[in-house]
Amino acid sequence: MELGRKDPIWRMMGVLYQPHPWHGVPTGDHAPERVTAYIEIVPTDTVKYELEKTSGFLKVDRPQRFSNVVPSMYGFVPQTYCSDRVAAKCNEANKRFDIVGDGDPLDICVLSEKAITQGGILLEAIPIGGFRMIDGNEADDKIIAVMKNDLVYGDMRDIDECPETIIERLRHYFLTYKDMPGEKRHCEITHTYNREEALDVVKRSMEDYHARFGAIEDMLSSALRDFHPEDEQ
Repeated sequence: MELGRKDPIWRMMGVLYQPHPWHGVPTGDHAPERVTAYIEIVPTDTVKYELEKTSGFLKVDRPQRFSNVVPSMYGFVPQTYCSDRVAAKCNEANKRFDIVGDGDPLDICVLSEKAITQGGILLEAIPIGGFRMIDGNEADDKIIAVMKNDLVYGDMRDIDECPETIIERLRHYFLTYKDMPGEKRHCEITHTYNREEALDVVKRSMEDYHARFGAIEDMLSSALRDFHPEDEQ
C-alpha cells in the first residue's frame, strides 16, 4: 500500500500534529524563485530566539546584550541544509578548499514595510540576493528576500533595487551580532550577491537537504507501511 502526501492519513496527521518547522514544512512549490520562510526573530525582539532542532520549538538563544537588533525578519528556509554543495560554491567564489557547510538550514532575512511583531510564523518570500558569509571555516550564507505582495518591497526582484542603507544595516548586524566582550570571532562577509546567485544557493541547499535527509514523507510512509494492519494479515 503506497502512502503519500495526498493520502488521508497524511491529511489527518496535519490536523492532529503541528509540523516540525524545519522538516515538516515544504520549501514551496515555486522554490527557489519563491520560498517559504520560517521567522525566528523580528526587529522588535530584544532576545535572540532560534529553533531547537530536536523538538521544533523556538528557544531563547541569548538576550541581546547591546543595542544591536536585527533590521528585518530573520529565520530560515524549511527543508534546506548547508553542506557540501553550499560549501563548494563558497570555496569556488573565495578560491579556497577548506570551507565546509555549517550543518544548519539556510538563513534568510525578509524585508517588509509591515511591523510584524512576533516570530514563530511562516510567510512566502522572494529571494533578491544574499551575503556570502564565512564563520570560522563554515559557509553561513544569508539570503536576502522580500515578503510576497509587500506594498513597499514586494516588487523588488534583485538586490540592486534595494536601498544601500538597508543592505549596510543587514551587513553590520551579521558582522557584529555574535560579538561578546573580550572575545574575537573570525566572521566575514566576502561577497554581496544578486538574485541569480541567491537562487543557486537556495537550490544547492535544497539538494544538500535531500542528500542528508531524503524525502521525509517517503521515510515515514515506509515506516507506516511496515506497521500497517494489512501487512500483518
